[in-house]
Amino acid sequence: MITLLYFLVTIGIIVFIHELGHFLAAKAVGIRVERFSIGYPPRVYGRKYGDTDYCISAIPLGGYVKMSGMIDESLGGEEKLTGAPHEFMSKKTWEKTLVITAGVLMNFVLAFVIFSFLAGVQGIPIAALPVVNEVTAGSPAEQAGLRAADRIVSIDGTPVETWEQLVGIIQKNPDQSLVVRWTRAGAEMEATVVPKSEESKVDGQVKQVGRIGIAMGPYYKFEKVGPGGALKAGWEMTIGGGALVLKSLWKAVSGFSMKELGGPIAIANASKQAADAGVLYLLNLIGMLSLSIGLLNLLPIPALDGGHLVIVVVEGVARRKLGDKVKIVIQQVGMVLLFLLMAGVIAKDIIHFGVWDKIRGLF
Repeated sequence: MITLLYFLVTIGIIVFIHELGHFLAAKAVGIRVERFSIGYPPRVYGRKYGDTDYCISAIPLGGYVKMSGMIDESLGGEEKLTGAPHEFMSKKTWEKTLVITAGVLMNFVLAFVIFSFLAGVQGIPIAALPVVNEVTAGSPAEQAGLRAADRIVSIDGTPVETWEQLVGIIQKNPDQSLVVRWTRAGAEMEATVVPKSEESKVDGQVKQVGRIGIAMGPYYKFEKVGPGGALKAGWEMTIGGGALVLKSLWKAVSGFSMKELGGPIAIANASKQAADAGVLYLLNLIGMLSLSIGLLNLLPIPALDGGHLVIVVVEGVARRKLGDKVKIVIQQVGMVLLFLLMAGVIAKDIIHFGVWDKIRGLF
């Protein structure tokens, strides 16, 4: 339940900011907003103020802003356009484009604000700390007793200050016994670990390197900066984070693989781990997820902002609108594809995180 709560808080903030972007842009160009929903239908609870129904819906995997004269993911049926100035279709192409892209822009603003705040409060990261974020099942690390959040302090008596040092020592000692010492909740522990030998490309050459099955987490050594430095760092982290997201999306799309994608279970798990590490780590995760969800929304898939944008551009170039029935079919197909993709990602997460085993363990 705590993990679910962290998920709802994390995803709720991101979705709210995204939809707020659409809402504010629509109001700015004079479009009537009929519904502001966090979550997808069916509607669970809400209140109406003025022309807008502000509500929470049952499926917590996104949200939408329903505008007059627009077929969208609410799938509310065929629109009867009157040509009124408050309708989406009555606006110029640039105004519709602004409304469609405003959600993504707000996601980037949220990430920039969070990263700038973090840089101002704790400084800029200069080195990753040797703190374990995840342990692979059945790996040498798991067999030795290492767990997430353990801080490795030495290997064979050699002090370890950064993740880079840790990886360097392990990679240079495949199939060799190493005495690893770490701290957990203030207590010191140690065990002998034998790194598994694997092939890997190092400096352009394929070599045998050691791996023990641990992943790096969001734990860093920081250097203090002033307000200007914080804003600069926030901007660089936003651009750099966006580039990483695009790289992952490209790998997923070009290779038809879901390995680079994480669903609600992965987000919930990451939210719980980040929250356990501290509120600043949770904020950092929200910033990265805001970039990920924002850029994901730009994919030219019906029901996503990118799909809406394609329709707006096509109608703008052709100088004629697509039929409402065509748009409804496009949105319905898009929603089916979207939920199939989400189902696949969730299934992958269930296997990866051993969800069924944990559920059976409750009974």
